[in-house]
Amino acid sequence: ALTVGSIVVPYGHVIGNEKWRGSEIAQRLQGKVRLAFEDGLGLVDFLLSNRTCILLISEADLVAGDEFKRRLVKFRNASSLRGIVIVEKTLISDQYYLGVQKLVVLELGMVLLPVANQGEASQLIVQLVSFCVREQGRERGANPFVRRQRAGLAEPAALRSVQHIPGVGKAKALLLLRRFGSIHGLCNTPVSELEQVVGQTAAQQIYTF
Repeated sequence: ALTVGSIVVPYGHVIGNEKWRGSEIAQRLQGKVRLAFEDGLGLVDFLLSNRTCILLISEADLVAGDEFKRRLVKFRNASSLRGIVIVEKTLISDQYYLGVQKLVVLELGMVLLPVANQGEASQLIVQLVSFCVREQGRERGANPFVRRQRAGLAEPAALRSVQHIPGVGKAKALLLLRRFGSIHGLCNTPVSELEQVVGQTAAQQIYTF
């Protein structure tokens, strides 16, 4: 049920699991990305590139019990894909969120991104797709000799990504990455710690983002 290896994601496309066809998230993605559906994705909800995928945990999944945990563990044990977990964190599902965070981030070592609803999830997927497209584009044009000359000029992807957060310029992005090590570290930092580095307003913007 896990083999997505045979499915190749065309450049700039998203392959969605058949179960999401007709859903709010699929409707919102339509027109923003090139979306196709497959029923052979198994545990994966959306395939963004040949090595990055989304596992979406809805409010209903959280409330229904532990089935989603088994799915995540199974995915982690059997897949070489980079899995990003998007969780619907609502008033109803909020009480389960800490447990999910502990499992995903600490035990499975995966990236966890909370969203308020499917609309927000679709926006996030669109952003991640453009990130994957840029990443693939860099790999396609990777001439090792050209890279070596430009290496000093090009900013690392992490630094560029952090600068996309509203209110964060290059200086703050550098400070944050020095302090927290990575985007993964930054995502899991409480507001109080962010405030010590960039002040209250920017800390709140980063946390919300």
